[in-house]
Amino acid sequence: MLTIDKLNAYGANTKEGLARCMGNEALYLRLTASVTNQPEFDRLGERIENCDQKGAFEAAHALKGVLGNLSLTPLYEKVCEITELLRGQADADYQPLLDQIAALRADLKALAD
Repeated sequence: MLTIDKLNAYGANTKEGLARCMGNEALYLRLTASVTNQPEFDRLGERIENCDQKGAFEAAHALKGVLGNLSLTPLYEKVCEITELLRGQADADYQPLLDQIAALRADLKALAD
């Protein structure tokens, strides 16, 4: 079961995230638990694999907003990093960042189990 303590240990800024949910802990935990199911995670990888930087940027940018609003700092920071590379249409090896994002997503999902 996902808890505020587990999220704090993960590195989330739960105080900030809760404030955005007007202090409603149940809402915050429900939204946070569901974030790992966002289809944009899969779209991001697919778009990068297909060399669709515009589509990958859109997926990353959408994730950035969701993760930022919930203050899921570790995942948010990595998504910000890939978003900025994609914004500049950098010719880069995105796989290491995708792997880090996938690992952080899995860690977050495990907290809810």
